[in-house]
Amino acid sequence: MEELKLCLSQAGVGCSNESLRKPPALTKQIYSSCEAVAATQKHKVILQPAEWERIPHPGRYEATLHGPHHRSRRSQPRRAATRPCYRVARPKVTVTGTGAGDGTGDGDGDGGAHGQGPLRPRKVSAVAEGVPAWGYRRCPASLPCPVSPRFALYSVFQVTCIEVVEAYVERTKEVNPLINAVVKDRFEEALQEARQVDKLLSEGPGDDYLEEKFPLLGVPITVKEAFSLHGMPNTSGLVNRRNVIATSDATVVSRLKQAGAIPLGVTNCSELCMWYESSNRVYGRTNNPYDLQRIVGGSSGGEGSVLAAACSVIGVGSDIGGSIRMPAFFNGVFGHKPTTGVVPNDGQFPNARGVRTSFLCTGPMCRYAEDLELMLRVMAGPGVSRLKLNEKVSLEKIKFHCMDHDGGSIFVSPVDKEILQAQKKVVEHLESKLRVQVQRVAIHKMKYSFQIWSAMMSSKDSDGQEAQLFTDLLGDHGKPVWPLWELMKWLVGMSSHTLPAIALGLTEKLMKLNPGGNAKLVSMGKSLQEEMEALLGPDGVLLYPSHPTIAPRHHSPICMPFNFAYTAIFNVLGLPVTQCPLGLSSEGLPLGIQLVAASYNDHLTLAVARYLEKAFGGWVSPGKV
Repeated sequence: MEELKLCLSQAGVGCSNESLRKPPALTKQIYSSCEAVAATQKHKVILQPAEWERIPHPGRYEATLHGPHHRSRRSQPRRAATRPCYRVARPKVTVTGTGAGDGTGDGDGDGGAHGQGPLRPRKVSAVAEGVPAWGYRRCPASLPCPVSPRFALYSVFQVTCIEVVEAYVERTKEVNPLINAVVKDRFEEALQEARQVDKLLSEGPGDDYLEEKFPLLGVPITVKEAFSLHGMPNTSGLVNRRNVIATSDATVVSRLKQAGAIPLGVTNCSELCMWYESSNRVYGRTNNPYDLQRIVGGSSGGEGSVLAAACSVIGVGSDIGGSIRMPAFFNGVFGHKPTTGVVPNDGQFPNARGVRTSFLCTGPMCRYAEDLELMLRVMAGPGVSRLKLNEKVSLEKIKFHCMDHDGGSIFVSPVDKEILQAQKKVVEHLESKLRVQVQRVAIHKMKYSFQIWSAMMSSKDSDGQEAQLFTDLLGDHGKPVWPLWELMKWLVGMSSHTLPAIALGLTEKLMKLNPGGNAKLVSMGKSLQEEMEALLGPDGVLLYPSHPTIAPRHHSPICMPFNFAYTAIFNVLGLPVTQCPLGLSSEGLPLGIQLVAASYNDHLTLAVARYLEKAFGGWVSPGKV
């Protein structure tokens, strides 16, 4: 068989680069999580996935490491493969237009080209919606196959790990100048690691060994720049740290690497990870793949953008006020904030101190819901035993609750009509297909989400230790920053900090002027936590908007700074939450919903996310029209 030529669908970039408009050559690209794709040279195409058949028996197909290499036992006997393979579908082909944006940079240091409109396929591109990242694992015949195929198996092509990594490298090089998501790459190291994977596969270790030792062998990943990744910068967008290079790996990064994952680079975030637009004075601004004029969210915005644009398979994010879920929502991918304390936060800057250690969560981000659980297992390590991921979930027995908005907070924007409509469709689908009754609830205290989050973030822990001041972090252990002075410097273009960071410093000062009011809000927060735990119980899931608005335009969050309250409240409540995409709005921007469960019931939200992905389509390519 001729060596497979891979190509990633141009998940869409409104292209401003003339070199990308030239007649296409056959390029190696990969689109979804661990899939191989067939290439075509004659047309600008994007492939629409066809339906896959369900595998009739768990052990009927075997998955060979580094890509699902499935062969029907009915057609040929099981044998060890000598090289990694991917399962491929041959979907229907739709010829699309080029789509373009003006793409002219404005020279303000924001980073990335600012083309108009959603990303569009430009070159020859073919996509097969394949299996999730965990399809890389080999499946012993005696065990249920770990691969959950979404579409019927039409054909199988063999590719090596080096080909896969090269595909993502080429994809990133083409798309990143437009979205400015990857701020530092390690492509050469990644390619070398891919060669080592191919060498390991050629040596043919036993199935059981590989299954247990390397569940993510060869999977390309990206990491939020706030996490330490050896040899990569670790600034968190702070100018004072622009020369800081990580000399070790964060705990979760180390675990992912030990599981066989191959980091491609680090991605952008907001300054000190405390704002919901990923822009800073070190790397500039990251753009949304669905519309380059829109924000990607923050602080894990680079991860959301790079995943939506198909430049990576899975990603690492952190969340203290919605920093995983907002980028996942704005970019139409999946993100999970685990139950507090399950996944270690060690090795990121800034790390939490005092009471904030109970609010900061590290979690997975990806395009496919199936990948969340495997990532969570690897990232949590021994802590995963506190969850119930091995429990079978019966969706019909879940008690669903629905809340359309926070009750009308004066600090937060009203919920967009299209977001409400999408949530209504979810409720109707659950009631009609699962025959469940979705109970509408009105939790009065949710109206004060922002105030509760702010007060609890500034409170003392059980030992009386105060949370670290944001102004101290801005000084990076040096001289503390004076927000008013920085604001005056910013007005004349002399500050090294972003306006949101300065504003947060000012807000922090104001919060300390009312200790009595803060104490009442902390008490309200604890009461709300008890109320939510009682409502959800061991089998409840709450449907709640991920954000009151669809992805806003750049810079506009400063005019609605407290909208992150829709996600932040669940950090101080310590509850597990999964953001699930629900298709696109009338403007072609992602819609989504939060799925909330009681503490340690992460398995419920993950199961519902997988179900809704099948029902509503999950991630949608930015290049589709």
